[in-house]
Amino acid sequence: MKIIKIYGYIFCGTFTVLSSCSKFLEKDPDNRASLSSPEKVSQLLATAYPDASYVVFAESISDNVGDKGMGEVVPANRDPFFFEDVKDIEEDSPEFYWAACYAAIAAANQALEVCNTVPDPERYTAQRGEALVARAYSHFMLVNFFAKFYDINTATSDPGIPYVTDPESVVIKQYDRKTVDDVYKLIEKDLQEGLPLLDDNIYSVPKYHFNKAAAHAFAARYYLFRQEYDSVLVHANQVAPANNFLPILRPVNSTYLNLQYADLAARYAKATESANLLLAETKSLWGRQFASVRYGLNNEVRNYLFGYNVTGGSWAWRVFGQSGYYNIPKINEYFVKASVNAEIGQPYVMVPLFTAEEALFNRVEANIMLGNTTPALEDLNLYASTRIRGYDAASHTITPDKLNFFYGTSNLEVGLLYALLDFKQTEFVHEGMRWFDILRYQIPVSHVSLGPNGQVSQTMELDADSPYRVFQIPASASLSGIEENPR
Repeated sequence: MKIIKIYGYIFCGTFTVLSSCSKFLEKDPDNRASLSSPEKVSQLLATAYPDASYVVFAESISDNVGDKGMGEVVPANRDPFFFEDVKDIEEDSPEFYWAACYAAIAAANQALEVCNTVPDPERYTAQRGEALVARAYSHFMLVNFFAKFYDINTATSDPGIPYVTDPESVVIKQYDRKTVDDVYKLIEKDLQEGLPLLDDNIYSVPKYHFNKAAAHAFAARYYLFRQEYDSVLVHANQVAPANNFLPILRPVNSTYLNLQYADLAARYAKATESANLLLAETKSLWGRQFASVRYGLNNEVRNYLFGYNVTGGSWAWRVFGQSGYYNIPKINEYFVKASVNAEIGQPYVMVPLFTAEEALFNRVEANIMLGNTTPALEDLNLYASTRIRGYDAASHTITPDKLNFFYGTSNLEVGLLYALLDFKQTEFVHEGMRWFDILRYQIPVSHVSLGPNGQVSQTMELDADSPYRVFQIPASASLSGIEENPR
């Protein structure tokens, strides 16, 4: 069992966090006799996706949260809010996510080794494609959380993260961080090689695997971060059947309006929801915490996110709860008992890793950056038609005049970009996605903490050049020679 040794020691953090890798370590990904068919390799590839969530720490460091002055205080929510390194190493922490990503990479590498060494590799083509794209995804997420965000001017010198491509046969192997540019090039290589090999027909539930639509959505995100906008369009245009996004966007201003709280929570991250392109099962406490944590959707943030918008209409999103507990029921926990009669177990949350909405937004942004304002405006109106309560094209259509007036600009491209970023911020509340736009556009973040009397106690600023915009690499990774990020 080669893989579990190195990832058990190095990438699962300290020995006290080995529970984060327990499910993975209980499997035997190096048992060649058991990997005797493409179907069994596909079973292994079910573990090639991080079973941990980035949502809590990514959301909590963003400008989607404020201090409620009350609520549960948990480190994965509290520490990012104060722009501090997260001291916890359990579920929903950066260290837990780091471990899960490298465990997923280990599974992908083992699958690739089988696919590359079997006597009939042509039968394993689709599995090889999934393994490559899954490996690329975990590295992509790691480099964007634990290294400086991609900057064409500095990427060739900025330290990245280890890009692991082989199963290990030693307990502790030394790694270098490579550069951000190196990591991005390796991601692109895996993605370009793997995507054409995917075959949706091999999956019983394609949305739990990198199906073609999800892989194209991943490629669109990758090239957006690289600012290669023509490539964004190529891939975003292949996400929706017949390039028609309308049928696969969430019906927020129609069907969703009629759903009760529990029904909406159950539907949001289901495989049958057309907007969900790729879903991941993650060990997480966020389902029981996201509405009640102290640093979340307070009055001020709620009013900002769901107040006025450029259409002139009101959002159809329903914010449930009351002060201190405002939320949209996107997060739904299911509890898996340790055994049939056990009272203990593990909470899980299904997380949408890629959605139709994000793919559409990426197409909008690419068109804006390429000066294609007409299709960008059309797509923003398409999105708005599913999000504005009582949508009426005559009243709510976004126009250049509306953009210029609402955002105080005479530059149409600037107005479109402001509208896009606003729509994205509202769309992905509770999901951690806002953090990527904060990184990409170097948006400063300001958090205000409240004292016992509800008065301002402290104001924290996360400037564009703050080292805390990069999450800290686990200290235990130093066993493999991986340097921590500066502080």
